[in-house]
Amino acid sequence: MIRSVLVANRGEIARRVFRTCRELGIATVAVHSDADAGAPHVREADTAVRLPGDAPADTYLRGDLLVRAARAAGADAVHPGYGFLSENAGFAAAVADAGLAWIGPPPAAIEAMASKTRAKELMAEAGVPLLAPVDPGQVTAAELPLLVKAAAGGGGRGMRVVTELDALEGELKAAAAEAAAAFGDGEVFVEPYVVGGRHVEVQILADGHGTVWTLGTRDCSLQRRHQKVIEEAPAPGLPEELRTTLHEAAERAARAIGYRGAGTVEFLVDRTGRAYFLEMNTRLQVEHPVTEAVYRLDLVALQLSIADGRPLDAAPPQPHGHAVEARLYAEDPAAGWQPQTGTLHRLALPDGVRLDSGVTDGDTIGVHYDPMLAKVIAWAPSRDEAVRKLAGALERAALHGPVTNRDLLVRSLRHPEFTDPGALDTGFYDRHLTELTTHDADGAPVFALAAALADSHGRSRFGGFRNVPSGPQTKTYAGAGTEHTIRYRLGRDGLRAEDFPGVRLLTLGPDEVVLEVDGLRRRFTVSRYGDRVHVDAPPAPGATTPASHAFTALPRFPDPTARTEPGSLLAPMPGTVVRIAEGLTEGDQVTAGQPLLWLEAMKMEHKITAPAAGTLTTLPVTPGQQVELGTLLAVVTD
Repeated sequence: MIRSVLVANRGEIARRVFRTCRELGIATVAVHSDADAGAPHVREADTAVRLPGDAPADTYLRGDLLVRAARAAGADAVHPGYGFLSENAGFAAAVADAGLAWIGPPPAAIEAMASKTRAKELMAEAGVPLLAPVDPGQVTAAELPLLVKAAAGGGGRGMRVVTELDALEGELKAAAAEAAAAFGDGEVFVEPYVVGGRHVEVQILADGHGTVWTLGTRDCSLQRRHQKVIEEAPAPGLPEELRTTLHEAAERAARAIGYRGAGTVEFLVDRTGRAYFLEMNTRLQVEHPVTEAVYRLDLVALQLSIADGRPLDAAPPQPHGHAVEARLYAEDPAAGWQPQTGTLHRLALPDGVRLDSGVTDGDTIGVHYDPMLAKVIAWAPSRDEAVRKLAGALERAALHGPVTNRDLLVRSLRHPEFTDPGALDTGFYDRHLTELTTHDADGAPVFALAAALADSHGRSRFGGFRNVPSGPQTKTYAGAGTEHTIRYRLGRDGLRAEDFPGVRLLTLGPDEVVLEVDGLRRRFTVSRYGDRVHVDAPPAPGATTPASHAFTALPRFPDPTARTEPGSLLAPMPGTVVRIAEGLTEGDQVTAGQPLLWLEAMKMEHKITAPAAGTLTTLPVTPGQQVELGTLLAVVTD
């Protein structure tokens, strides 16, 4: 029997596996890079082993170090989590060769699905429906649009949509370069791009005794950059005939490669209801909690049981209700999904939802890893109830620190196209991103007023507390896409605030302000972290604006040194310069929107483009160079 498990991973999935291990009385071993030395998964494990270095290539992607760590810590099994080496057949074989139990499918099954091109050949032989590949040398305009995909890996890396024939060659090269950097394999292939398709997948579980479970379906159509954002189970609105087809195809796929353990078979469903095999993930999926909620199972516990050689029951339990999961990222969707860094001061959600997180209050969100902070999962008897529950919990969450995609998630869950299952498809954010990320400052001023009042009630310049400021007060905050200048006076006749004629002050404290706004009593909680102020409030009835706002307190007099040369392009985040546009040098003429260079941060590439037509007068960076937030990357002179 397995008695001690090393998780060859980090963050949320490591904590998730440890949680089940503790419930089963199994000892836990963590591994960590230097950047993760104080991470929650390290603190929670019974034993931890250091992997020297920061970058994944030097740490979590070093199979030899991971096997050595497992043996040094006395572990008798290895769970790979997801990402990193979870679908690496060589690592699985090395674990087994070291006499350790591998909590995953056999290396041969991983190898069979490792290359998407080889996987499609095997699935065709097994009778699984799939899209016919396209020869990039023979493609015609009639076959557009096309999808260029990396043969190895996943997560949207090495993937490009091509809508013009002239762009195909360049996108093939770019996808191959990204795939080689991410997976060490630059092979790419081309297939038709299905416009308006849904991403539907089937969770499977197979033991070593011939039993294969198909645990319903999941819909993962809401994606950004081909990476999932919101997932749910079961996939809504599927005809029963199509559901049966997907289950049977997934089971055939598992049996064709002698699968064992947890895995997912992914399909693309077009507008006519036809399903096509995309790929098989030979590991536990990020979105596995929605299946757990609907089937009332612990998939990690079942993985451990299968690895111990025990059989599954003849049939899985029956599903109940509906579950929806949202991935909470430290990123700014309105700025090209740019990852955000900094201190996460607080992450708290109301009771009634499941929170799977790799971070806790006070942790630093760095540049080395994926920017996902947490997964929030809601279950209810019906889809409508589960969606409403999840949106409400996210809306009421306290999220203090870097910018997140929280408001995008809430607005997505309440969008008419999402609430109508028949309208779901992978183009949701292509159509609606602008409206979902437009800053709505209508409700922000009263939050800024609450911040100003609480700040005035706080410490005076002599270090003591005062109840009310008697003189006129002026405070300026930046937030919600604009500046808010608050002018007010507190006297014996109460609050007099410019531009707030319908607001009365009811109670005032340094951390809480209660106002009457147009006859409604509203309570605002104010939290300060340096010059950053977070103000949270219960959502107003029928409100469409956010119930939380973050502001930066601005000084009375601007800093004259905080200026840059016109046309300067500054690094929007810490990262690595991956490459510079081919042949680009200082003195070249560039056009507005022309790609100049690419930054890599948090497992994603970010294109830096010319802000206007002009001359590239400065290009001080080189490929491979590490840059900090605000580093000068280039100057384009208009």
